[in-house]
Amino acid sequence: MVPPAETQAALRRLPKVDEALASPAIAALAERAPRWAVVAAVRDEIARLRQRVLDGAATPPPGDDKLPLDAGAVAARVTERLRPSLVRVINATGVVLHTNLGRAPLAREALERVVETARGYANLEYALDARRRGSRHDHVRALLREVTGAEDGLVVNNCAAAVLLALAAHAGGRAAVVSRGELVEIGGSFRMPDVMRAAGVRLVEVGTTNRTHPRDYEAALATDDTIAAVLKVHRSNFVQEGFVAEVSAAALAAIAHARGVPLLVDAGAGALTDALGGEWAIRALVEAGADLVLFSGDKLLGGPQAGILVGRAAAVGPLRAHPLLRALRPSRLVLAALEATLALHRDGRAAEEIPSIKMLSAPPAILRARAEALLAAVRPRVSPSLAAALEVRESRSAVGGGARPGDEPPSFAVTIGAPADPDAVEAALRTNDPPVIARLDEGRLLLDVRTISESELPEAASALAAALSVDHDQSRKEIDTW
Repeated sequence: MVPPAETQAALRRLPKVDEALASPAIAALAERAPRWAVVAAVRDEIARLRQRVLDGAATPPPGDDKLPLDAGAVAARVTERLRPSLVRVINATGVVLHTNLGRAPLAREALERVVETARGYANLEYALDARRRGSRHDHVRALLREVTGAEDGLVVNNCAAAVLLALAAHAGGRAAVVSRGELVEIGGSFRMPDVMRAAGVRLVEVGTTNRTHPRDYEAALATDDTIAAVLKVHRSNFVQEGFVAEVSAAALAAIAHARGVPLLVDAGAGALTDALGGEWAIRALVEAGADLVLFSGDKLLGGPQAGILVGRAAAVGPLRAHPLLRALRPSRLVLAALEATLALHRDGRAAEEIPSIKMLSAPPAILRARAEALLAAVRPRVSPSLAAALEVRESRSAVGGGARPGDEPPSFAVTIGAPADPDAVEAALRTNDPPVIARLDEGRLLLDVRTISESELPEAASALAAALSVDHDQSRKEIDTW
């Protein structure tokens, strides 16, 4: 449909890109910001103005003047285009290993090692002592042996990759036996049967959903000579209770070795010891006789995203020679951060220096004091009515990342209720710089301080005070229009 004549006339009065760029305000903006961003922002703003004309919402000025372009809106669009997509956020959810928020924050030593390794070249694949090509996989090999008690170790880019590599190297073209109760699906559509299929491994299921016995594995191994490995899998994000049974790693190792096949254990979150409780301890699995133990670097270890494989030298050897390893290898930045993290564990400093471990072990008294400090920093900066909407309450946090499912450590949170609008405050926090990610629970907004470090408290307080002010100002505007 052809627009009415007056609309066509208004469209002809839209500014051209070069005309807009020549205006003093936008020309000044182009001197401060990249020209491509300013040009793109001008085009976007002209398109918005054109749509307003078509909608009848933009009224042309008198005379023959061009429709005015909002320089402030152009500047805002430039800022938005130049803003990085990946940014630091403050985690106020209480979920320590929050997968959507990057899981474990790195320790100071790990950050320093990353910066030092990234600022120039590094001996990633160069043996300094021998003046020849080396292997990136040697840099953390000794540390992995020390902290796990294994004969050998290897690192890939995540635990899913570790499972894929282990299966492909030890059972590719053949079969692996798994309990039905361990055929898990975790976040991101990671399904154990699908990973086995991708590795070229045929799945042999044994037992039932809730109960699997040694005789189930023994029967499968005795009747199917294509089985090349026994696989035990951590259930990650759920627990089984009640009438349940599973076979221990030690018992499975004896069964597998009696038939001459390796035991592969996907231990998931990767607690080196049982100090944190509720997880499969990597060292204990190695001592139980598992040929390969696979676990994450960015969960309970507290390091960067990585998949770690440790175990017998004879089981690790085929992984080093497998073609998949090159596709799954870690970068120098991952290896630098992992080396520093493993050193903290080796030196007995993990509990004091690794942020995620400190968060998980924080006592209630410390958390209460932190929540009260956050509240005290916010209340004087908001109106009395909004200050009354804030209080410190007990809350329940979570480990996250598929670790210790069902475990909800007690914590404390600053909560926001009426007369503030929790949804509006949450949105304002989420768009803050840096964003603060909180959680809504039964009509109240919670900022759980287990995952807010002491150094982040001032930023969190400023963000919350600003978010409450935005909500209050918006509420006043809505009231004024009634």
